[in-house]
Amino acid sequence: MDALSGCLLINKKVGVTSRYEVNKVSKILNEKKCGHIGTLDPFASGLLIVLVGKATKISQFLEVKDKTYIASLKLGEQTDTGDKDGKIIKSMSVPTITKKDISNVLNSFLGESEQLPPMYSALKKDGKHYYDYAREGKEIERTPRKINIYDIMLLDYLDNIITFVVHVSKGCYVRTLGEDIASRLNCVGHLINLERTKIGSINVLDSISSDEVTIEKLIPIEEMLKDYESILLDGKNAFKAINGVDLMLPSKNDLVLVKDKNGLIAMYQRKNLDVYSCLRGLR
Repeated sequence: MDALSGCLLINKKVGVTSRYEVNKVSKILNEKKCGHIGTLDPFASGLLIVLVGKATKISQFLEVKDKTYIASLKLGEQTDTGDKDGKIIKSMSVPTITKKDISNVLNSFLGESEQLPPMYSALKKDGKHYYDYAREGKEIERTPRKINIYDIMLLDYLDNIITFVVHVSKGCYVRTLGEDIASRLNCVGHLINLERTKIGSINVLDSISSDEVTIEKLIPIEEMLKDYESILLDGKNAFKAINGVDLMLPSKNDLVLVKDKNGLIAMYQRKNLDVYSCLRGLR
């Protein structure tokens, strides 16, 4: 029997970790080799791409995609984690603000900027997660990361809760963004809800519950990489690609999928001019 290979679009539930959902998929499909794209905190829900078997090879090509979220920010209370699962570390009265005030502040975040990753995150230093240091009461030095906020819009403001939708680049922490929004409104705040609705062009509306997982619902690797240009090779060039040899390819893109009649072979990356080198074998 061929090894399982493909992806699943899982609608992660509130209250469980991303790893819990991955382990559940692994158990249902009886496949140990499983991973996921973009960790969602336990309080968050929404789209989680689970990679099964050989599909784990394409993680780097999905991780770079932009993401869209719907978030609810409660003003007046700051927590140590930036979300409702943390401990309240500061409280203050909420100033009088209008929806126009909020929209102006949201728009001020548009474009490129730098963001300091939160201590309660899955990033690592010396092989140890930031959140492990945080739980020990330690704060380590962190390097700001470049992020891009492509779009952000107010959906509602009621009872000191701001609900907004935001389209961001890889690496943006919406919990931190929420705290920064509150700060620019001369207040403090934390997220009480967060739903990821999109990863690239992939929509949560096409996802399933982990309870609904079956082998038949696995999405082929090629389908998941459809946003990338693909070039069909034959004969000598296909043989070269299978063996990871540099190729001359007629493309203007930096990354190109190459395939033959039997399916995907590899992802190739521009080396110089029309010369591409093998970045990741996919066969």
